[in-house]
Amino acid sequence: MSEHHPAEGDHRWIDLELEDDLDEELEQEIDDSRVPAALQELRQARKRSTVPRNVYFRELLRLQAELVKLQDWVTHKGLKVVILFEGRDSAGKGGVIKRITQRINPRVCRVVALPAPTERERTQWYFQRYVQHLPAAGEIVLFDRSWYNRAGVERVMGFATESQVEDFFRDVPEFERMLARSGIILVKYWFSITDQEQQLRFLMRIHDPIKQWKLSPMDLQSRVRWEQYTKAKEDMFERTNIPEAPWYIVEGNDKKRARLNCIAHLLSLIPYEEVSQEPVVLPDRVFDPNYERRTLPPKLYVPDRY
Repeated sequence: MSEHHPAEGDHRWIDLELEDDLDEELEQEIDDSRVPAALQELRQARKRSTVPRNVYFRELLRLQAELVKLQDWVTHKGLKVVILFEGRDSAGKGGVIKRITQRINPRVCRVVALPAPTERERTQWYFQRYVQHLPAAGEIVLFDRSWYNRAGVERVMGFATESQVEDFFRDVPEFERMLARSGIILVKYWFSITDQEQQLRFLMRIHDPIKQWKLSPMDLQSRVRWEQYTKAKEDMFERTNIPEAPWYIVEGNDKKRARLNCIAHLLSLIPYEEVSQEPVVLPDRVFDPNYERRTLPPKLYVPDRY
């Protein structure tokens, strides 16, 4: 088995591969910065990110490399990790989740974003539909909204009675202590933005056809009931911030800063080490001199339009 040594022509190919890898993040950044003409004036009044673009990309890639090490450690040690992402609508939860999962193995780290409960689920123990998504050994689960729906949207919108909300507040600390006793590492993040920033992000979704799908009737109601959500959030912090699973607040007005801060904080919470890997050697391809590759009909190929 021979080891491949890059030829001089390979270096350009490697450069192109790295550029393509970085373009994935650049595409997301371009999408974030697209502003409809109707909102240009509003955007000018908005503060720019205090993180220079070159610093942001450099730090993001560094942190994502550390996330790969964390992933390997979780697999190696058989850890079970649950991370909850809660917060105001449009506060940036999805953007952080994208950056966390962007370069790690989806078989190790998966995202759970549950729809509204079915009629059958409404008759179950409240936590039941979340329990089935908890991790086994060697897994990380990110909840894009979680059982805290009951303390937020369900309470504010009247989808849960005050009795059900009170039962939730009584049960959730013990539920999370049970998770901790079972060996699950539970991390809870709340993403916070100002009233003005949420207004701009909602208006961008309204005026941008690519982002309109992100805007739901519940989002619009969250604008109307801003103060009710604030009171619900304060009550939630007071009654569910326990030593076994404390809340961590991420300031989300500056998206770049929020992403870097959240990922760096997450890495600081779980002690990990780099797992030594067996060196991988690419084997030589086996050539059969008697094999002739068949010509496939042109209709099988996707048209070359670009």
